[in-house]
Amino acid sequence: MNSGFADIRQHSIVEPVSLTSGVVFALPHSGRDYGVSFLNQSILDQLSIRSSEDAFLDQLIDGIEKYGAPKIIANAPRAFIDLNRSTDELDPALISGIKNNIKNPRISSGLGVIPRVVSHGKEIYRGKLSFEQAQSRIKYYWKPYHTDLSNLLQRSQSVFGQSLLIDIHSMPHEAVSTQSSFIKPPEIVVGDRFGMSSDPEFTNLVISILKQHEFKVAKNTPFAGAFITKHHGKVKKRIHALQLEIDRSLYMDEEKISPNSEFEELKTRLLPALIQISSLICKSEKIAAE
Repeated sequence: MNSGFADIRQHSIVEPVSLTSGVVFALPHSGRDYGVSFLNQSILDQLSIRSSEDAFLDQLIDGIEKYGAPKIIANAPRAFIDLNRSTDELDPALISGIKNNIKNPRISSGLGVIPRVVSHGKEIYRGKLSFEQAQSRIKYYWKPYHTDLSNLLQRSQSVFGQSLLIDIHSMPHEAVSTQSSFIKPPEIVVGDRFGMSSDPEFTNLVISILKQHEFKVAKNTPFAGAFITKHHGKVKKRIHALQLEIDRSLYMDEEKISPNSEFEELKTRLLPALIQISSLICKSEKIAAE
C-alpha cells in the first residue's frame, strides 16, 4: 500500500460457509487500527482519539456469519476516515486547497469524510492535511469499502431476489437520554431515512423482531441514517438498507472505552435478534425467485 499508512488495515469481509441469507451486516465505525503513523500525526492521546469509535461492535455480533449472512467490518477507525460520509464532504478547515462549496452541519462541526474532531469537539490535528493526504485515504480505504459492500448487496440481490443491509453503529447514551420526546430512552434506533432507504415492511419487521427480544426501539429519531443507507439503499432495485444505532451504555463504559459487566448479557440478547433478522431473506426467497 502506498498510502503512507501501511500500518492501518483496510476492511475485512467475513463470509459464511454457505450463503443462505440475503442480509448483509456492516460495521463502518468499529475500526480500531489506529497505527503508529496516524497516532503520531494526531495531538490526541490513545484514549481520547477513540471517543468517536463504535467500539466492540465486532465482538457483539461475532458469529452472525455462522447463520448464512456475510459481514463487512472496517479496520480503519472513524477518526481516520468516516465511511458514513460522502467523498465530497471535505472540510476546508482541515484540508488545504479545498473551497468551501458544500455547507452542511457535519462539515461545519468537523465531521466530514476526513474528520477534524472526535467526540465533544476535540481537535485531532495541530494543523492542516494536504489535499493529497485526504485523497489517499479515500482511495485506499473509502472506495474499496463501498465497492465491496455494494458487491455483497448486489450478489445477495442476484441470488435471493432482494437484499437487506443492516448497518450497525453505536450511539452515546446522552444522544437519547437528553431527548425530551422519549418517555424512556430507546436502546436501539432503527433508521430507514423515513422510508427512503428500505421498504417499510422490512423496517417494521426489524423493529418487531428487536421488540420481541425485549429491546426498547425508536424509529428514525434521533438517527434516521446517513450516507451509507442513502447510497446503498435502492428500494426500486430491491436492495434495502437499515441503520441500527445501539446505546453504548448497554455494553461499555463510555469514558474508559472498555466493556462493562453487561457486555455478555447484551450479546446474549442481541445475537438471537440478528439471527432472526438474517432469516428475513433466506433460501425460500431464492426458490421463489427461481
